[in-house]
This record gives sequence, C-alpha cells and structure tokens, in this order.
Amino acid sequence: MDEKILAKHPDPGKQGVNISKAKYDVVRETVLDLLRAHGDMTFTELVEAANQRLEGTFDGSISWYVTTVKLDLEARGMIQRVPKSKLQRFRLA
Repeated sequence: MDEKILAKHPDPGKQGVNISKAKYDVVRETVLDLLRAHGDMTFTELVEAANQRLEGTFDGSISWYVTTVKLDLEARGMIQRVPKSKLQRFRLA
C-alpha cells in the first residue's frame, strides 16, 4: 500500500490533504530545486517549470501536486510569499 503524508495548509482553520508520500517527495524536491536555481518565482512560473521538469515521468496532475506541496512548504516555513509583489511570488525561507 502506498504510504501517505498529510500535506499541511498555511491558513489556520483550513485542513490539509493526505497524498502519496512518494509523489510529495518528488514534487517537494522539484519545487525546492527550482526556487534554489531561479530565486523568486511567480506561482505560474513555478507550475510551468515543474510541468516541464516532470512531464512524462509523473503520474497525476502536476499543477495540483505543485499547489498542494507549495501550501505545505509554506505551512512548514520552508518557502514564503514575497511581500508586496503584484503577482503571487515565492522564495526559499
């Protein structure tokens, strides 16, 4: 049976979701690697870059997993939103 992980949500009162730990780990490393390589990225840039990197090797909706893992990484304090940016931008914490 596939091991699961509870992906947290950064907003108090909102519940996270249980997802495959293997898929979580792949997307987590992808998101962190992309932010290390590019610095600040908009949400759209992050999703597009993850799609390019994982396309053909990942089973499932890459954009859904990126969104879920991004929220979890925010909740865990590993990434943060860039304050006062017009578009939603993220960077390593």
